[in-house]
Amino acid sequence: MAEAIPPALERLIKNLMRFPGIGEKSATRMALQILRWPSSVAKELGASIMELHDKIGICSRCFTFSQEDPCSICQAAGRDQDVICVVEEPGDVVAIEKTGSYRGLYHVLQGVLSPREGIGPEELKIKELINRIKSEPAKEVIIATSSTAAGEATASYLIDALKDTGVKVTRIACGIPMGTDLKYADQMTLKRALESRRSL
Repeated sequence: MAEAIPPALERLIKNLMRFPGIGEKSATRMALQILRWPSSVAKELGASIMELHDKIGICSRCFTFSQEDPCSICQAAGRDQDVICVVEEPGDVVAIEKTGSYRGLYHVLQGVLSPREGIGPEELKIKELINRIKSEPAKEVIIATSSTAAGEATASYLIDALKDTGVKVTRIACGIPMGTDLKYADQMTLKRALESRRSL
């Protein structure tokens, strides 16, 4: 019996399934779409993927992905050098930058504390953050980890680790998303929204 899926196509499907949230059906649709593209477009996709590991590294100052070291944010003259926003992953830097409302620096932890997965403080860039605060004129550290259990545990650890540095430590507020009916908000979100209230 002939194979329904050629081996080359099956290999691509399996590789696409490595993406978070991409199952076999989605991966198959994506692979078939790529197969329909002109050869030049498919080759451009392949070349851009290969280029990622060749040209992109980690900034030695803030630990985000970058094609230069230090990264363009760390080098930017107009950034506020006194404020460091601590995030979990490089993708969080992208998300905050898209808001256009933050002009300070960043520090990427490269993950969150997760004892179950063997990720402790030594596996994150926490020691580097403390050393950075000691050597740079930071006045405020904004902890912008997610409101998941692991994100909250990481935030608590950081608050404790930074308490003797003399720097002001703040935590991003978490509240009710725009357009959400109050009665449908979960208890933790509602609790954080009440705790993060501000004067008007």
